[in-house]
Amino acid sequence: MYKRQALCSDSLTVSNKIKYLKDNKIFLIPIERPLNELGKKNKNVVALCADLTGSLKMNDFKNNHPDRFFQVGIAEANMMGIAAGLTIGGKIPFTGTFANFSTGRVYDQIRQSIAYSGKNVKICASHAGITLGEDGATHQILEDIGMMKMLPDMTVINTCDYTQTKAATIAIADHKGPVYLRFGRPKVPVFTDPSKKFEIGKGIKLIDGSDVTIAATGHLVWESLEAAKILNKLGISAEVINIHTIKPLDEEIILESIKKTKCAISCEEHNIIGGLGESISRLISEKYPIPFKVIGVNDSFGESGKPLDLLEKYNLNPESIKEAALEVIDKK
Repeated sequence: MYKRQALCSDSLTVSNKIKYLKDNKIFLIPIERPLNELGKKNKNVVALCADLTGSLKMNDFKNNHPDRFFQVGIAEANMMGIAAGLTIGGKIPFTGTFANFSTGRVYDQIRQSIAYSGKNVKICASHAGITLGEDGATHQILEDIGMMKMLPDMTVINTCDYTQTKAATIAIADHKGPVYLRFGRPKVPVFTDPSKKFEIGKGIKLIDGSDVTIAATGHLVWESLEAAKILNKLGISAEVINIHTIKPLDEEIILESIKKTKCAISCEEHNIIGGLGESISRLISEKYPIPFKVIGVNDSFGESGKPLDLLEKYNLNPESIKEAALEVIDKK
């Protein structure tokens, strides 16, 4: 029976530092608030929050740059409108609230005032996906990637851990145009290189393999790495790619991989309809047809529960990813 590494459930922080996993060794790196750092470097960076500064870790920015912080309250649609307006004066607004309230509740404002108008707003959305846990289905939005990637000129990013989220936050400040930055709530291993610059639209090959391609995003990147370990014990070489940018999709890294492995699966903490899997399906069908399977939530809402239990119930854990990989390998 597969046993998850203890790091997933252990405390990830020690004092003001966070545990970083590299080559099966744990290092401690300083916890930094990238939004606050951006505020120091760029006077045009402003922040807006919908009554969730603690959850979004925006207190440092609020305390250090009070004249550039706007507490809008529980009025997310108003927040998006204000953010759009601030761009007219050359500001770079970062909005912060939970993913459900960053998309589903305010889709009209995002479409009309931000995307259609081409405003330089950075929509930062936490608590996304099934691993939100105990808050349940009303908060576990599983449709947001699809909603946002369908908006013309909207860049969509889904990060996998602390260091990648930090790097992405810094990178999107320099990107011209609207961005949706999606990240999660639970404690997850920190394993991406803290010194690596975030490149929008460029996937990252984490494991080189020859038998099957696993293209994963968000929290399921770690689950895919764990699945690759299980497959390796079975004599199967899995190539794992971190697709942190859903749109624009890095077609080159995917095509290069599948031309070698001849089969693939995608993994996401999102509805199988409208997410990363559908984007890859279109790419494969048009340019290099191979056996392919999408791992995600199967067209349903979520439910209240502990994050790891929900990953298991909804077949998003390493064991399920392994089984999907074996399935597509058999179809080669």
